[in-house]
Amino acid sequence: MSTGCGGGTAARMDPDAATELVRKGATLLLLDVPQRTLLGLDTQVFSIGPKFMGIKMVPPGPHFVYYCSPNRHANEFAPTVGFFLTTQPSEVIVRKWHAQEERLIKLSEEEEIRYTEAVRRFEFDSQLGPYNLDSFGDWKQLSTYLSQSVIERLEPIGGEITIAWESSWMDKAPQTDMERRLMDQLKDEKFTKNAAVQSERRGCYYTTIPASIKLSNTSGNELTALNLDKTSLLESVLSKNYQGQEDLLLGELQFSFIAFMMRQSLEAFMQWKALVSLLLSCNEAPLHTRTIMFVKFIRAIYYQLKHGFQRTHDSSSGEDMGNSLFLDEAWFSRDIFLYRLSKDFFAVILEAPVVDGDLLSWTRKLKSLLETTFGWDLDDNTVNLIDEDDEFAPVVVELDGS
Repeated sequence: MSTGCGGGTAARMDPDAATELVRKGATLLLLDVPQRTLLGLDTQVFSIGPKFMGIKMVPPGPHFVYYCSPNRHANEFAPTVGFFLTTQPSEVIVRKWHAQEERLIKLSEEEEIRYTEAVRRFEFDSQLGPYNLDSFGDWKQLSTYLSQSVIERLEPIGGEITIAWESSWMDKAPQTDMERRLMDQLKDEKFTKNAAVQSERRGCYYTTIPASIKLSNTSGNELTALNLDKTSLLESVLSKNYQGQEDLLLGELQFSFIAFMMRQSLEAFMQWKALVSLLLSCNEAPLHTRTIMFVKFIRAIYYQLKHGFQRTHDSSSGEDMGNSLFLDEAWFSRDIFLYRLSKDFFAVILEAPVVDGDLLSWTRKLKSLLETTFGWDLDDNTVNLIDEDDEFAPVVVELDGS
């Protein structure tokens, strides 16, 4: 976590190297942002002080910006607002705070040009916090498949993602009992009195992921088999929605996780859950037809959970400060889908007579991470309980007269 606008990588560099990074990196210039606003860029968080006007040395590529502003008494925060952007070398991106709407807005083209020229003359340099390149590796692991085309395909109209515009969606979302309790708690925390709820705003354009296969003229036994091993459903989803491009699906997996983790979008959580549930319910694909894709998937989810739940340490004393700022472990109790699905998936991979070496290695790493992070016993041989309210639970078709 980074705060303020000093320190970071630039403080440890010689002046020439720092200047070169400023010239090559992008700059995010933020005008009139209220003090005490919490601003995040990727995995870094800044607390806006009186001199803070943005971030410099931003590496080229995809990024996620998110912020929440306090009320005048600084005892409540508005719901977090976030948006994706893709920066180019030496690009200057300017946003200005709109006090009435409590959000960052774009400037006119003329104003944008004027401020861009000022940034390139280093007029704001002392008021710009450096992007901490030491944490860039963490962000790259979370955004490997997050291309500009993925962002444009999924982002909502206007680009902004916020829980305050998800109220109409939440009541329709199928949830387990645990998820309903968590979502009620999150709504109570995030929908503060000063939140301007604009339910007409559209959500993200996520891909619809069917929970099960439903085919006419198919026997109950065949339907049960197809839904216990969702390889056929995965192939259908890839062909119909992603033109067969595996990396587009993985990009959506990362897009939805980032939107959930960085600003706790409930819509994003449900999409991430749908994609993870589909992939972890495949038996044939990881072992035979889509092995490379599953190596990528296991690696992606490994880093998502590793970063999302890493513990926070005081950088000066090394003292353990508690859980990550990003995610609450309650989202991943044994009552939630991930325990059952990962346990079954690990059994498929680890008990297979022949398995790809990379897939085996990453599966073992993910299993170890889940066991150490959540304290799960994934070698427990007791029968997994299935929550009947979970639409992604396995479908078993009972035959008439059986």
